[in-house]
Amino acid sequence: MEESVDFLAYLEEKLELPEVDLREYSPLVLAYIGDDIFDLVIRTMLVRQHNCQVQKLHKKASMLVKASAQAEMIEEIMPLLTEEELAIYRRGHNAKPHTKAKNATHSDYHKATGLEALMGYLYLKKDMRRIVDLMRAGLQTEKGGPEAGPDGGTE
Repeated sequence: MEESVDFLAYLEEKLELPEVDLREYSPLVLAYIGDDIFDLVIRTMLVRQHNCQVQKLHKKASMLVKASAQAEMIEEIMPLLTEEELAIYRRGHNAKPHTKAKNATHSDYHKATGLEALMGYLYLKKDMRRIVDLMRAGLQTEKGGPEAGPDGGTE
């Protein structure tokens, strides 16, 4: 069996990316990459759990990545966050995005931005284990939990 590769380290090496100080990133830049990391984890989970029509996978993914679901998740995992993680979340939450929330309350949008900033920070910090652990804890409280089928029920 082939050895697992540290994706971000490999990416940095092969693309010759410079070392960076994560404290220098704006919270919106962290949220920018964190949004995709959050989405990737959700989609990976769904694809691995459910071999079904793409439309059903998309519907379930959309329910889990929307701002209101992310706002619920951050409320659930808040007690699990370290002081450092809370500070990153707060920076993201308090950031002034240049876009308006679509289909979300102002409050949910800011909570979701904070969660995405945290996910982006943890990703760039190369702490995928922490991302997965936090998301798993937050998904346990979602309707049906992470094992729910693409239509929301269990299979």
